[in-house]
Parts: sequence; structure tokens; C-alpha cells
Amino acid sequence: MRGLLRRGERGPYPVRARGGLLALALALTATGCVTVHGETALVPTATRGEAATALKRFRSAYNEAARDLDPAKDAAVLAGPFGAITQDTLRSRKAENPAGGAGASPLEVSDVRYLIPRQRGWPRWFVADTDTNRDVDDDPARDTRWLFLFTRSGPKADWRATYLAILAPGRIPKFRTDGDGYVVPATPGALSRAYATYLQGGKGERFAPGQHTTGWREQRAKNAERPGWTIQWADEPADSGAFRPYALRTADGGSLAFFASRHYERRTGAQNVAVTPPLAAKPLLKGRVDRSYTLEYTSNETVTVPKSGGPVVFLNRLQGLTGAEGS
Repeated sequence: MRGLLRRGERGPYPVRARGGLLALALALTATGCVTVHGETALVPTATRGEAATALKRFRSAYNEAARDLDPAKDAAVLAGPFGAITQDTLRSRKAENPAGGAGASPLEVSDVRYLIPRQRGWPRWFVADTDTNRDVDDDPARDTRWLFLFTRSGPKADWRATYLAILAPGRIPKFRTDGDGYVVPATPGALSRAYATYLQGGKGERFAPGQHTTGWREQRAKNAERPGWTIQWADEPADSGAFRPYALRTADGGSLAFFASRHYERRTGAQNVAVTPPLAAKPLLKGRVDRSYTLEYTSNETVTVPKSGGPVVFLNRLQGLTGAEGS
């Protein structure tokens, strides 16, 4: 099926078909229905070749940046929450290890499946479902697949890795496809705002119990009053610009959604406590630390949303330190 292709299979766009689409687009443009670049036409977001090139370009820059602990090396291939987490993690690791990460094992991918939707307008996006060298394939407990969501903001922009989900193979749902084999996009809704509201007050039953919902709220309550410290939390949605959410329709009528959020942790020390931010926060620190400091985290979430309107289930949440401020 043309929207769900593994490496080595034929691409989804024969030259003749592409020429036909272009002719149709130009004909409709004359009547004012669409534009030449397809901003209002329903078109595949990428060819398989374009998707493969984007993944290769990302992996090359990502490995170079990891080797040198230099965020400038992969800044051009990253965006959104995954980009923010990756870039600031490199800055923190550089502070902890100025010599760099020469011993880091390069990321390798194989058995790639491209999930390509059709859509109107920009940004365009697709998902690369990959096997990597970061797991143990013959151990079900440690076997994972990495799903990279790539976005492209406009006709002249490059593809950038924007979200990452690390999932056990059995947790990846089957996706709905159209008559030509392309995956079907879904409306992600206001998941980021709902999640921030839930974490702040525990209101609503939108999210199923688990590590990233009830478990996280319980852990915060336990840590709020450590000896010599007061810890406070705040949560904000991150759902616009490069942080906009995306979703794919699943075969059962639900969806697999990618969204982001920001979380703040303020630590205030008692008078007899030395208030020192963690080493990882120092390259990100703004302002002077007196009795407290605030750590900012960015989260990259992947969830399933059931068709029935039942609770949203977290499959994966990646979080990284992306800011710090003293007070």
C-alpha cells in the first residue's frame, strides 16, 4: 500500500501519476480552486523518496551533534518539542562533559515504514516508524520501535524531526488507510490544554490512570515538602507554531496523537540550605540564584484517543530540561 511503505519497496508516486496530479493542479488553479503549490489541494505530504532523504539527513546530523555534543550540528533538522529537548540536552551534556561524546554509539535505523497522509495546506508531515540499534530485538521486554514525526513548514522549507515516540511493537496501533494506501490524519483536539489542566487540579476523567497521570500527581504530592525544601509545580500547554499537535486515525476509529506540554518546578530552600541548581541546569540558567530556582521541562507525549470518548491512554512521554531561572 502506497502510504505504508518499507525501505526497498516501490515508491508511491510513478512519474506518470505525478504528472497527472500536476496537470490537474494547474487546471484547477486557472479556475481559482487551488494554488500551484497545493496549499488547498488534497495531496500526499511527501514521496517515499523525500521521506527517506529526510530521515537520512536527520540521522547524519543527529549523530554528528551527539558525537561533538554540539547543538549547532543538528539544529537545522530539528523542530518542536523533540528539537527543544534534544538541543538543550546537548547543551547540558556539554557542560557536564566538555570533552564531548566521542564514545557515543551512532543511531542506526532499519525496517523503516513510512506513514504518509494526504492533506491540504501547510505544515506537511509524515511519520517514519523505525527499528533502531537502541533496543534488544530478541527480548520482548526491551524491544522498541522509534516513531519520528517529521514536519515541513512551507514549500521552500526542509523536513525537520518534530516529535519522537518510543513504543513497544505491540503498542503501535493499526492505522486506517484510504483507497490508495495513505494513512488518514485525524484531529488531535486540545490534548495539551487538557493535560496541563489535569496536572494542575486533577480535574476531569479524560486521561486514564498511569505513570504520567495519576502516578505523576502522586509523586509530586510526596515531593512537595522535602526536608529543607518547598517544591511547587506549574503546567502550561504547548500547542501552537512548531509545537502544534498531530494525529493519525487508527483502524478502530480512534487515533494516535502526538502533542507537547511545558512543566515548571520551583525549588525553594530554607535559610540553612545551600541552594544550588543541578549541573545540567547551569548552561540554561538565567538570573541570579538566591533562595530558589525554577526548572522548565518540555514534554513530548504520544497517546491513543479512543473513538468511544473514553479516557486517553499514554503510550510514551519524553521529557527534557529546557530552561532554568534563578530567583
